[in-house]
Amino acid sequence: MQSVSTMLKNENRLGWRLVSPTVILLMILILYPVAYNIYISFFDYGITRSTFVGIDNYLRVLKDGAFWKSFFITVGFTLMTVGGSLLLGLGVALMLNKEFKGRSIVRTIVLLPYITPLISIVFSWQYIFDPSLGPFVEIFGRQLRWISPQLDLLNNSNNAFIVASIFNIWRNFPFVYLMILSRLQSIPDEYYEAAEMDGASPWKKFTNITLPELYFVMGAVALMRGIWNFYKFDEVYLISKKAGTLPIFIYERVIGTTSPEFGVAAAIATILMVIMLGLITMYVKKVLKW
Repeated sequence: MQSVSTMLKNENRLGWRLVSPTVILLMILILYPVAYNIYISFFDYGITRSTFVGIDNYLRVLKDGAFWKSFFITVGFTLMTVGGSLLLGLGVALMLNKEFKGRSIVRTIVLLPYITPLISIVFSWQYIFDPSLGPFVEIFGRQLRWISPQLDLLNNSNNAFIVASIFNIWRNFPFVYLMILSRLQSIPDEYYEAAEMDGASPWKKFTNITLPELYFVMGAVALMRGIWNFYKFDEVYLISKKAGTLPIFIYERVIGTTSPEFGVAAAIATILMVIMLGLITMYVKKVLKW
């Protein structure tokens, strides 16, 4: 018994030795910046000043109507893009899970929006929706008269939000498609054969076999995409600065000025971190049931 106990202790020490470099690296790269961010959120922290102000930065943020407007726009953007990516990715995965001629080529083409450099496809989208020269307004506005020829989809906040959401869905659904397709291909064919023998319709097989098998994958993908899209800045800002999401608000109101207020920015980041931790905890317990 003593030898077994000694072996377990040695294995435990070995385990900690193996993971300690990763733990130390995570503490340096993640925990320290988070702690420092929380620290400066209590200061009037600028380029040439650093004055302790307590919770004044938090009160300023929570009383700012523009902050809450951007916050709810970001929530809507996240829900729309995550839901759209899941539905589109699921549909494409179901279609490309079937055998047909040229399937490998189509699978490669579907990945193009995700692997193409962001800056190149952003420029393409900006040209397509340009109010003066873009083909979208030219065809649907000036020729077919389905929309107003003066419609500006990039410089109007409501329209820019829609364009940015559609762009995000189109660009990121291949990631969802890959995750779902990999799970679809691991579902045993015997499940569907047994269902056919019982006379189950295609819809019954989808709702009683396919969806339950995809539940965990879709739930985990929704969680990851929700976190990413809530903080999404690069592609939204490049598509249009008028989209009004929270990362753009933080950049333009706090950081992208001649007198940056880093304390206010840190307070916003801390508030968002607390909100996201609460939402993620609730999602993991209620949806993923971890």
